[in-house]
Amino acid sequence: MPRPLRTALVTALLLASATACGDAGGLEGAGATPTATSPARLWPEMTPASSPAWNYDDGESEVMKGITAAGDDVRKVDPVAVVKAEIAQHPDEYSGSKAPYYETARRMVDCGEQSASGRCPVLKAYYRDLTGDGHEDLTLGFRLLPGNQTAVRVYTFEGGRLVQVMANDDAVSGVELAGRSVIIHAPSDLADYEYRFQWTWDPDQHVMLLTHDEMLRVGKAPSPSASAGASSAASPSRTPSPSASSR
Repeated sequence: MPRPLRTALVTALLLASATACGDAGGLEGAGATPTATSPARLWPEMTPASSPAWNYDDGESEVMKGITAAGDDVRKVDPVAVVKAEIAQHPDEYSGSKAPYYETARRMVDCGEQSASGRCPVLKAYYRDLTGDGHEDLTLGFRLLPGNQTAVRVYTFEGGRLVQVMANDDAVSGVELAGRSVIIHAPSDLADYEYRFQWTWDPDQHVMLLTHDEMLRVGKAPSPSASAGASSAASPSRTPSPSASSR
């Protein structure tokens, strides 16, 4: 086909296609767009706080003394030995009947090697690379007794030493691992809501930091009449307490 004729044919087809598209319905307006509202800064004359009101121990790590493994393989570490090392390094919390978690220390005698059943307070260990160095890290939990709290810990090897890079004690209803984060679910006094804490690995600080602290609805969807009241009741952040923070 000669080039002029082919060009004319293509042009005719394009015009026909454009006409057909117009007949089928072109772009339609979606209505008025809500006006963007920037955050309103309150009390600009207020002097900023110079120190945190609550101590979450962010940026702290702890070497677990006496815990080593061939090739820094965290799977070769005995979780029970790790918990015993923590108990030994924190006698004020575990040693003696006046210590808050004396029952945890007392029940450690019920833990055999790699044991996580019966009266032993040590829970099943999980392994995942949370630090992004290509090696698995250890996520460990154990019951804090007496009471209804669970200790959640994360350990990684650094230079042949097992280092605790996250510690959280709380009344735990669930724990998840997602990417470089540990997500802890905790019950709320408000029906159908729970607290959710997300600890995320920070490569600059070489620890896991508390990056999210929120209250979320987990029950059935509220009715329109109850929605406003429920959201206003749930809007304040949870008041931090020693049980909700790291040691």
